[in-house]
Amino acid sequence: MTEQQQQQVVFDQQKQLDLIREGLQQGEQVIAVYDAIGGGTGFIGLTDRRAVIQDNSFMGKKLALTSVPFSQITSVSFVSNKSMFGRLASHSAIAIHTASKTYEVEFRGENKGKHVHDIILWKILQ
Repeated sequence: MTEQQQQQVVFDQQKQLDLIREGLQQGEQVIAVYDAIGGGTGFIGLTDRRAVIQDNSFMGKKLALTSVPFSQITSVSFVSNKSMFGRLASHSAIAIHTASKTYEVEFRGENKGKHVHDIILWKILQ
């Protein structure tokens, strides 16, 4: 990955970005990695091929990194608690739907959820 491509990656925590980079397949590139809030989910990473969701809710302090190829995503939802009166959102969420499961991820603020939604939507409509 070139230095310019590395600078274009949007991320919250370096250790999360590093974990996604460790699992990249040949030629795969990271787009964004966002920290998540709420029960179980540690973060979501987006590459040019898939969404990678870290799930911290396994028994015995285990965690799982689940890869969801964009070709397997049937739809994506964006939810914000922004009021109709224009107040700033304190958090947002996305839901990634596949044929067999829905993955939900919550974020601080509205922008991260919107960005994740827009990237996934762009990739599944290609």
